[in-house]
Formats: sequence, C-alpha cells, structure tokens
Amino acid sequence: MLAIAGGKGGTGKTTTTLALAAAYGRQRRRVLAVDADADAPNLHLVAGVDAGEGVRALAAGRDPRAVARPAPGTPGVWVAPARPGAPVADALDTLAVDENASVLVDCPAGAGPDAVAPLRAADRALLVTTPTRHAVADTVKTAAMARALDTHVAGVLVTKTDTVPDRLARAFDAPVLAAVPEATRLMKISAARTVYDGISGFLGPNP
Repeated sequence: MLAIAGGKGGTGKTTTTLALAAAYGRQRRRVLAVDADADAPNLHLVAGVDAGEGVRALAAGRDPRAVARPAPGTPGVWVAPARPGAPVADALDTLAVDENASVLVDCPAGAGPDAVAPLRAADRALLVTTPTRHAVADTVKTAAMARALDTHVAGVLVTKTDTVPDRLARAFDAPVLAAVPEATRLMKISAARTVYDGISGFLGPNP
C-alpha cells in the first residue's frame, strides 16, 4: 500500500494518485485508489465517479470489488470514494495485501492527526510538493511523521516546476524522483504520462 502524501493542499496529491494509478493500470495491474481525506474528499470528483459509500462500505467489511467504482477511461483503475467523516482507519485495515493488485491512498494534507491513519496503514509513502519554501517545509514535516510511524519514504515528486532546485533535493532524506511542470499536470498529456510511468517503474509492481 502506497500513501500519496504532502504538507499542503493544492500540491497535486490527488492528480498524482490517479496518474500513478493509471500508470499501474497500463501495466495491466488491478489498482485501487482510496480517498483517505475524510475532511475534504475529492478523489471521486477528479476521477469522475459518483461518491457512493466507498470508504464507509470498506470499513463495514464489504468486498473492495463490489464497493469501488471504475475510473472512466482508465482501464484497471477502481476508486473507493470517501464522504466527510468516513472511517478511514477502519477501511484501510480491511485491505489485505494482494500481490496482483496495487493500493494507492490519497492522503489529507499536512502532518496532523488525520494524516496518521493512512501513513500508518501504508507500507511506503510518496511525497508530493511544490517547490515553494512553505510547501517544502510542510512536506518535510510529513516525511518526519511517516518515518516516526515506520513508513518508508520511497521518494518525492515535485509539481508545478520544470526542474528540481538543488536546495529542494537536499531538504529530503529521500530520492527526488521527478519534476512535473504545471502545463503537464494532467495524466492525459504524454509528457506527464512518461513521468508517472517512470515513477511506477522505480517503485516496483506492488506499491
């Protein structure tokens, strides 16, 4: 299970979750993208699926294959939406390891209590940040929290920039995997698709 996490809202965590899910889908893997933001869930909006019961049904023990919604135009990708107040921790606890499936978790922003449950449940975390000083500082805090929870920080993705500044690369004790320019944020654009395919290759077949 891979947590897509970061320090601030608006850095591109949800877009990254779906773009990386699509990359795994292109590898003909089953992918479940779970919205772990019970305060302001929006994964279903970006994915273009109905909210449904998603995370709440998972927490009740329902089969993910019956709960998740297929993401339109993204073969192999299924979305488990959340509603405000959804029991995220309970839902993530029900997701058993499946070597033929990839589970990506769209985390809430920041390093507060709401981010603890998905980071604790995940095996690894991919951090997403913009290159601004405040975003980097907040994401460094998220990295520290992940490590305190014994969750491996697999790497960092920097969005809304063409290059990774040297100071940013030095800020994280983790590899900076790629930069995604703002003009190519959407996974439909081939340049961004190549970035996410590369990240999926780096992370391996089962995040």
